[in-house]
Parts: sequence; structure tokens; C-alpha cells
Amino acid sequence: MSSPSRASTPNASPNAPATGSPAQPAAHERVYRSLRGRIMLGELPPGKALTLRGIAAESRVSMTPAREAVRRLVAEGALTLSASGRVATPALSVERLEELAALRALIEPELASRALPRAHLALIDRLAAINAAIGDAAQNHDAVGYIRSNLEFHRTFYLRAQAPAMLAMLETIWLQLGPTMRAVYQKMRRNEAPRHHRMILAALRAGDEPALRLAIRTDVTQGLRHLLPVPGEGR
Repeated sequence: MSSPSRASTPNASPNAPATGSPAQPAAHERVYRSLRGRIMLGELPPGKALTLRGIAAESRVSMTPAREAVRRLVAEGALTLSASGRVATPALSVERLEELAALRALIEPELASRALPRAHLALIDRLAAINAAIGDAAQNHDAVGYIRSNLEFHRTFYLRAQAPAMLAMLETIWLQLGPTMRAVYQKMRRNEAPRHHRMILAALRAGDEPALRLAIRTDVTQGLRHLLPVPGEGR
């Protein structure tokens, strides 16, 4: 009987409760995911200063997991780290906004095009339901709910592209834009879902790839235009 017991131990160990050193990476991952989500959803404004002590206290962890989470987010561009050690959410320059908008305009139509052959009716119905939730959030002036549902609309569709590297790159862009997207929402003062989402859904139902690419490109860039200077006004 002892043999099976010894054989089962290695198989059970990966699912065993974490003890000792494995607990620290779990804490770091929890802090990272929580802070990453808050940044992507625009819960933190652009230029918001953060401290390791504050992050650790809020997450009820030691300084080490907080430091590792911040290190990863700085590497992703979700946080900035100055020479003096100041950590903050990104306050994007006009040039940086234009660059990120251009990247979205390149990547997202391509993901949409790749996803189109797998856009079955159930997926289109799911996207329509998410779009309705976006409209509800807009009517309730729920900025975080609006941004969350809007990201869910795009992510749900793009997952059908089966292009994980491209989607991971896009999520890094969304992450960098998170605090700024809150400002976009407040400036636009929406009371309904983006009208280009209806164009996206119509293109999906028709299987019209050129119309889909155009609707996606327009949708992902038109909001950011509200933060860019009007030509002739200078920068």
C-alpha cells in the first residue's frame, strides 16, 4: 500500500495548499492582476502617484509582492517609474496618444478580419448583448462599467481570431490607455453605446470584411480624437 501513496504525492503536490516560498508569488500575482485591472478600466486617473507602501497596505501584503507587481506593470507601460523612484500611472503626451491610436487602428482591424470566419450567430448575439450593457452603463453614467463592457465587446470578438500574440500586444496598448480612456469617456459624455458598434454588428451579420475593417478602425480611433489638438491650434 505504501507504493501507491508515494506515487500519488508528486501528482498531488501541484494542487496542494501553498506553503513557505510559493505563497509569495501567489500574493504578487494577486496584487498584479488587481492593479492591472484597475488601470485598464480607468479607475486610476492619468499621472496618479502610487507608493509601494500604499499598494502593499491596500492589498494586505508585504512590500515584496507589491514591488514585483509594480515592476511588471512598469515593464508593460501601465505605470511609469521616474529616475527618483516615483511610480505613477501614465500621463500620455499627444505624440504617445497618436502612436497608440495608430497601433490600435492597425492591430484591431486585422484581428477582426481573422475572427470574421468564426463569427457564428451565437457570437454575434453575445456581442449584441454586451453592446446593450454598454448602453445601460452609458445611461447610468457608469464610466468604469462602460469601459469594462466596451473592452469585453472587443476582447470577446478578437478571441475568435486565434491570434494570442497579437491579442496580448493589443491588451498592453489597452492597458497603457486605461487612465486616458476614462478622460475620453468624461469628455464625450455618452448616453448610448458607440454607434460604430452597430456598424460592426451589421458587418458581421453580412459577412462584409471591408465594412468590418472600416467600422473597427473608426470605432477604436474616434474616441481618442477628442483628446488630440485641433489642427491649426498648435501643440
